[in-house]
Amino acid sequence: MKRLLGCLLACSLLTGPSLALAQETGGIATVATVGEPPTLDPMVSTADLVGTITQHVFETLYTFDKSWKVTPLLADALPAISDDGKRYTIALRPGVKFHDGSELTPDDAVASLKRWMKLASRGKQAAGFIESVEAAGPASLVITLKQPYAPLTSLLAFNNSAAIIIPANKQSEPMKEFIGTGPYMLKERKADQYIQLVRFAGYKPRDGQGDGYGGARRALLDEVRFVPVPDANTRVESAVSGQYSYVDSIPVESIDRLKGAASQPVLLKPFGYPVFIFNTAEGAAKNVAVRKAIRMALNMEDMLAAAFGSTEFYALDGDIYPSDYVWHTDAGVAGNYNVGDADKARAAAKAAGYKGEPIRILTSRQYEFHYKMAQVATEYLKLAGFTVDMQVVDWATLTQRRTDKALWEIYITHSPFLPEPALIGSLSTSSPGWWDTPARKAAVDAFTSEADPAKRAVLWANVQKTIYDEVPFIKIGDFNALSAKSAKLDGVVPAPWPYFWNVTLKK
Repeated sequence: MKRLLGCLLACSLLTGPSLALAQETGGIATVATVGEPPTLDPMVSTADLVGTITQHVFETLYTFDKSWKVTPLLADALPAISDDGKRYTIALRPGVKFHDGSELTPDDAVASLKRWMKLASRGKQAAGFIESVEAAGPASLVITLKQPYAPLTSLLAFNNSAAIIIPANKQSEPMKEFIGTGPYMLKERKADQYIQLVRFAGYKPRDGQGDGYGGARRALLDEVRFVPVPDANTRVESAVSGQYSYVDSIPVESIDRLKGAASQPVLLKPFGYPVFIFNTAEGAAKNVAVRKAIRMALNMEDMLAAAFGSTEFYALDGDIYPSDYVWHTDAGVAGNYNVGDADKARAAAKAAGYKGEPIRILTSRQYEFHYKMAQVATEYLKLAGFTVDMQVVDWATLTQRRTDKALWEIYITHSPFLPEPALIGSLSTSSPGWWDTPARKAAVDAFTSEADPAKRAVLWANVQKTIYDEVPFIKIGDFNALSAKSAKLDGVVPAPWPYFWNVTLKK
């Protein structure tokens, strides 16, 4: 039987970290991250690093449980949906306080969702379907849609480009005060040194135990301190020595070095997929025929081997979702994936009118596997006659540059396998890449407006085929992700965006 999300969070997600509650609380957990986040406003960024940090400070109406089903967080329950699928009534959980001591009200939620629809790429994605967002009495709000929109609750639950709820009087652009409802609150940020979060004494967790990102979130640590460690090799050495409580995103080939080390491996299998995003709005990659020629030139198997070493850590797979996912389809893949034919690519580029314009590839060594894939891709593209300008920058700079249509043709990133395909950033016309064509609109709108799960799976196949037809991005393959944790850190659940509530630190 197909399952919604395979083994993304591994077996440890099947049990909540209830044992942590019986252990001594307190202490400071230090978390080594891939770098300095470009912002602490999760509405305006799709960077995983931003979501990983800020999910401790800000919360959304909904989130995802251990089975990747939408579950209430700030909302009191799942929405009451009208028979026509156009009216969502959302009751708020009583007694929730912001870090400034004020109590959460429907006015805060309404103002926040309006800000999200204005600023966030996924908010803009939803905004076209939303007629209004209004308070409905002292403890609930109503979202009225122009037409049924199946991904709405998943978009409201997602922690990147997130629909966070902040006080109605703190809606500045850009965000100046970082006031949320989360179990931890921001105390201090020293650029390129650390981001210090401390326990919010006024936090009111949900009842029960932790359940994936849902359920009870308890701030058992005194402090969580996120430290940027941009160099991948330095992160490996810090994991071996036990310098940090948790080390995020280390090269998978380093797993043997963790045997007998001060830190223990945390492996997500499978995690997700590396992806090359095209700039479809300006430059040489605006031409779909050029994008197809670039794809024809690339050998995905060589890129994956360079990035991850052993097939223990990667799989050659052009289907956006693997075979054990309900969204799996091979539509559009045959003849368009892992071609690696320089001569055909050269002929296709010439027929497309390519005249040697530079193909600027944005990548970063903070994710070393991105950089290794960029190196291999560069050589294959040169063999096919492309002029390549590989630009290696820090991750924060990359996330800034990718918002400028004039600066790049390809940027390299990765994504976990998401519970709802509409969460894939490139499906939003406002996401960097700016894929916006009649074919995209027809395929995506049909998919998102259908509520029946079986029909949606069929419609998703059409979306994937359209992706292969128009090439807004290229999936490279599947991969596993490796992090490391101290033996003293208890309650950590392997997750694509690691979190540190319900976690304790042994003395």
